[in-house]
Amino acid sequence: MAAPTKEERKACWGARDEFWQCLDSHGDDAAKCEKLRRAFESRCPQQWVKHFDKRRDFLKYKKKLETEGYSPPEAAGKV
Repeated sequence: MAAPTKEERKACWGARDEFWQCLDSHGDDAAKCEKLRRAFESRCPQQWVKHFDKRRDFLKYKKKLETEGYSPPEAAGKV
């Protein structure tokens, strides 16, 4: 597969950003953002879609840690 052109990258990033904004405004309800998800998948290479999905999950987890802090599970360390 050839590397995406500058225009293809911009289209991919734009589709990703629109999809993420939709998820943010609908509380991560993917059903309400299905059209944007399909546009995101059609404009981005499959490997990029996987990467961006993992990145979003990581960024949400990181934000949760920053706002709520880390609390170990109750059963951790108990035998």
